[in-house]
Amino acid sequence: MLACVGMFCLFSLASDFEPYFMLWPLQSGLFQPWQVVTYAFLHANTWHLFFNMLGLWMFGNELERVWGQKRYLQILAASILSAAAVQLVFTLLFHSMAPTVGASGAIFGLLLSFGMLFPDRIIVPLFPPIPMKAKVFVFIFGGLELVLGVSNGVGANVAHFAHLGGMLGAWLLIRYWRSSRR
Repeated sequence: MLACVGMFCLFSLASDFEPYFMLWPLQSGLFQPWQVVTYAFLHANTWHLFFNMLGLWMFGNELERVWGQKRYLQILAASILSAAAVQLVFTLLFHSMAPTVGASGAIFGLLLSFGMLFPDRIIVPLFPPIPMKAKVFVFIFGGLELVLGVSNGVGANVAHFAHLGGMLGAWLLIRYWRSSRR
């Protein structure tokens, strides 16, 4: 959280350097390898930062407590990297030149992780404020991202495929952890 807030404040003062850290599409000529990590620490505006940090706190707090710091950081890294990979593929396929910023892919990875670890836990999300099981919430949000991604493509101002990519990375890592225990 501190890294994201710090980067937001830093680039509010020195915005000329921010484009070097955004995740640019491969075909844009602006892509750099470090961007597959740095994009996750940038946010478009205060609300984007607020909601991502709220999700990080809501889901990440519990997951870090259960898994410990090492596994928690591994799931964050897997979600960030897989979100970047999926977003890069879809910007290439859809010929988009829009850069990607935000920790949303990581947050969606945490959301899926939370739903897999605590599927029957009742949560009350902000949107909609209706009590539901975590697995239902994950299914609704994942389905919504898929529908919005397919209907809007990558031309929208929201990286729906990056969100799904974050979920994919978390799912793959959790499956790996579970299979390696057997």
